[in-house]
Amino acid sequence: MKFHICLPFLLLLSQLITSNREPVLPEEEQVTGQPNIVVILADDMGYSDLGCYGSEIATPHLDKLAAGGVRFTQFYNAARCCPTRASLLTGLYPHQVGMGGMVHQMGESRPAGPYQGYLTPDSCLTIAEALKPVGYRSYMSGKWHVGEDPQHWPLQRGFDRYRGLISGASSYFELIRHQPRIRVMALDSSRWTPPCEDFYMTDATTDFAVEQLQNHRRQYAEQPFFLYVAYTAPHWPLHALPEDIARYEGRYEIGWDSLQRERHERQQGLGLFEEALPLPERTKTIPAWEEVEEKDHWVRRMQVYAAMVDRMDQGVGRIVETLRDNGQFENTIILFLSDNGACAEEISGRRLHNPEAIIGEPGSYAAYREPWALAGNTPFRYYKSWVHEGGNATPFIVHWPAGNLPKGEIIRRPAHIIDLMPTFLELAGASYPDTFREKATKPLEGESLLPYLQGETLAERTLYWEHFGKAAMRQSEWKIVRVDDQPWELYHLGRDRNEISNLADRHPERVRKMSKAYEEWAQRVGVR
Repeated sequence: MKFHICLPFLLLLSQLITSNREPVLPEEEQVTGQPNIVVILADDMGYSDLGCYGSEIATPHLDKLAAGGVRFTQFYNAARCCPTRASLLTGLYPHQVGMGGMVHQMGESRPAGPYQGYLTPDSCLTIAEALKPVGYRSYMSGKWHVGEDPQHWPLQRGFDRYRGLISGASSYFELIRHQPRIRVMALDSSRWTPPCEDFYMTDATTDFAVEQLQNHRRQYAEQPFFLYVAYTAPHWPLHALPEDIARYEGRYEIGWDSLQRERHERQQGLGLFEEALPLPERTKTIPAWEEVEEKDHWVRRMQVYAAMVDRMDQGVGRIVETLRDNGQFENTIILFLSDNGACAEEISGRRLHNPEAIIGEPGSYAAYREPWALAGNTPFRYYKSWVHEGGNATPFIVHWPAGNLPKGEIIRRPAHIIDLMPTFLELAGASYPDTFREKATKPLEGESLLPYLQGETLAERTLYWEHFGKAAMRQSEWKIVRVDDQPWELYHLGRDRNEISNLADRHPERVRKMSKAYEEWAQRVGVR
């Protein structure tokens, strides 16, 4: 796939010539040339965890971006942290760039290939590397998680500045530096240790992002920028600030069954789905709320989780405010999504939780677990690491004033995180792979989202997933899903988006053809 777009491109031109265009902007916000690009990635956030997707959690800043831009209802990630980040950065499927499984540990030796655990250095480009030749400076704040050894860190992959968590999950109040969860943070290309007091990971991620926006405005105002903000929130451990926790006091005493129904009703009121979707039944591992003992314990988990999402939204508000203050808001495209669905994991086996500590405070180390995760993924089944819709469907917001997007529109066409790289290349007027032919040895797997944003009708998509034995393929409205060696399931997502009615027995020939196409893809990208 190859892109080369002359700038200023048609979206801006059409905005300038329309008779009902917005009043002329102040001189400092005149829209010229290449847009700035901001990608904000949440970690382990459920499909219904934003107000604009049905949540009761206060997310006014993201809701405002949705109201002024577009929301996708069928946008897909790669079902887990590391694979999603690999696809976001490269426009390729995770296996093609060495991230078919989880990231390797620092100093670990694995065979090179689809499961090596770090981004392949010599056969793929990151967004930062691809945008550099057309004048962009690139900044990153937050969770990297696609290469633990220093030679695989962000500045070695095209970024100009970085501060954040190289590793996976860590305490939000400190850096864990003892077994079994040794974590690493970095500032640019050196290890970095956060301060011992007044540190909170979500705020630190926002702080560095804001700092880079301000520095860029002072030093490189004539250049466009790419900013990648990768929050760890609301990934476990459940850690939040007291004032945010207090905001949700008593809210979750209704339990997960009622919360799921509440969110479902809001989703229908918002018009997210063209038809009312029935809610999936609780699994056998989830009790009815009325049967639960120690309810206060469970209420606290969800209360802290909500506070974590709330704080992240506050950070988004600070980033938006900085863009406005800098006169960069109009020509900045902001994209928000999550790396996978809600997380049902139980993490007590990690033995990092102090039983004397209150969940949410320093010393605690807990997750909110499957019952709340089911509500978080309303109206879908399953969770993070699954390739059913509950694992790989994400909220996706795109906001870009200069792009003349239809405000508040809901886009129901399927799209995938592999589409971000080609979208940004088209926005920037960059050519791929001509500039880096020696590194970009694989053609991009995604396609630009700009036609979607302009309301064009595109050809039907075929998309694929595999993660630790869980496999799926979507072709038009049909989706096959398989878990390990179990038979393929078949769903018609146009009529059954939450995958309740398995149609495999009724359409064996369709299953056969789709599974054959899946196996060809799996062999091509290196699924083992």
